[in-house]
Amino acid sequence: MKPTVYAFVAAGSFALLSSIAQAQNVTDPQIASIVVTANQVDIDAGRLAESQASSPEVKAFGKQMATDHTRVNRQATELVTRLKVKPEDNPTSKSLASGGAENVNQLKQLKGTAFDKAYVDHEVAYHQQVLDAVDKTLIPSAQNADLKALLVKVRPAFVAHLEHAKHLQASLGK
Repeated sequence: MKPTVYAFVAAGSFALLSSIAQAQNVTDPQIASIVVTANQVDIDAGRLAESQASSPEVKAFGKQMATDHTRVNRQATELVTRLKVKPEDNPTSKSLASGGAENVNQLKQLKGTAFDKAYVDHEVAYHQQVLDAVDKTLIPSAQNADLKALLVKVRPAFVAHLEHAKHLQASLGK
């Protein structure tokens, strides 16, 4: 599949995931699972970009994604452990995991600028969908004040990631 076509498919699948999350009446354990899964998806793609991207800027962005999302997952894990909340798989977290694996498999087939463009296009679409889910579903649905506070606290990092990805996208000549 061509990278630009894949980017549109990825954007469409994440739009679907966002609408699924919005339609769900999610509980705190389900939110915890969604947060951990969404971060792991970006960690996996970021690590791949760090090793496979041809552009030094895309490599650095991949490394930043892996580092930042690992930090968020650590915070989320510490919180749910302290609260004695067990993350609960749900249709959104399962779809995120499946979509993340599919993205990594597609990216592994690409090289050079094709990889760079597909990875960055995916990051733009993915971060936008995650932000939509955070704003429209996860924060409003969170019942625990600490969980809600963590989501609010990490939101600016997702915004910064989206802006950085858009900047890279423009520099790569979408």
